[in-house]
Amino acid sequence: MNLLKEVLKHQVYPAMGCTEPVSVALCGAYAAQLLGKEVQTAVFRLDPGTYKNGCGVRIPNTDGEKGNLLAAAMGLLIAKPELQMEILSGADKALLARAKKLVQEKRVRLEVAPDKHGFYIEASVQAKDGGKAQCIIAGSHTDVVYLAKDDKVLKDARAKAEQTATWAFKEELKKAKLADLIAAAEAADAEDLAYIKKGVEMNLKAAELGQALQKVGFYIKELVLKKRLQMDLISSTKILTGCGADARMDGQSIAVMSSGESGNQGVVTILVPWKVGKEMDVPEEKILKSIALSHLLNGYVKVFTGELAPICDYTITAGVGASAAIVYQQRGANVPAITLAINNIISAIGGMLCDGAKSGCALQAVSSTDAAIRAAFMGMHDYGITEVEGFVGKSAEETIQNLGNISTVGMSAVDPMIVDIMEEKMK
Repeated sequence: MNLLKEVLKHQVYPAMGCTEPVSVALCGAYAAQLLGKEVQTAVFRLDPGTYKNGCGVRIPNTDGEKGNLLAAAMGLLIAKPELQMEILSGADKALLARAKKLVQEKRVRLEVAPDKHGFYIEASVQAKDGGKAQCIIAGSHTDVVYLAKDDKVLKDARAKAEQTATWAFKEELKKAKLADLIAAAEAADAEDLAYIKKGVEMNLKAAELGQALQKVGFYIKELVLKKRLQMDLISSTKILTGCGADARMDGQSIAVMSSGESGNQGVVTILVPWKVGKEMDVPEEKILKSIALSHLLNGYVKVFTGELAPICDYTITAGVGASAAIVYQQRGANVPAITLAINNIISAIGGMLCDGAKSGCALQAVSSTDAAIRAAFMGMHDYGITEVEGFVGKSAEETIQNLGNISTVGMSAVDPMIVDIMEEKMK
């Protein structure tokens, strides 16, 4: 199995808008298309992590509106699942008005499914004449595991979706060693590198769009203009990733290349190694191979922490990938140096919480960028946090697995607590 090709195929793809509400819209689109009639009522059930992530983030093509509920209504009306994670590109002002009406009439509603662990979205729709259809997406943002129309089941792969590491490539990823991931990145062919370069170009465009917004990236740039910060490698890279995340979280109608099925992770995973590599005159092919390693490591960490973790996997997992990529650019396939960089960044920001997608995610992009560059610089100079400290392990793999145990077991009550806080605020 070619791990890099599998990761690029399943976890690195264009996405417009925060990927959780977009996936909610996609699930609704599948159900509505299957129904084949006007949807009279719809009920969506979401796992706590998906509910949390889509609660306060702006939706593309909505003039700044927020939340999973509106995204769900829009997906029902667009009903074009073939658009996949760019489904909201099919919206306009007329459709938005119709979607708002569905919400106002309470014909669409959301429920948290506290019994569901891991990524899970269920859409059940009904027509005026009693016809009904159902779609379930589980395990990943685009993996349809159940389809039914009226009383006929058309697809049922739910048992497989409930297993750990649904796909074969995730099983292989979970068994991989750091050296294996480096080797996979170094073996990237012309097709892989062209696709990775496409992701760079997409995310640079998003960051350029974000510069026009008076948000996180803007204010870091203001600090430079006011001479409170220097315009150095770290500041310029933080402005770049901050602006990229600003554009996404503001609901701008532009797609980015995701990583680990997350657009924000794609911003950090891709743009940090690209910017650092260019600033340090690294040959472009090596930069692109370093981004391949960044994608692989991002996916690797998520196998252990979970698809939607209580920790901010966007900050941590993408930061792990970016820091390793920077060391690779300077030291090549040096496992000890890359291990030190990974230990450094996890030790620094491994406890950051995720309280859903929102404008503040750009602040976390900046924190991840800063931590990744610092961690890499120390690692490439053979300095790092060792196994005698905290939850850092004897190897990068052990440190990541320890982080996964903390996220999935030790912090299992975090998401329900955050969802309770969000629901109370919504009242």
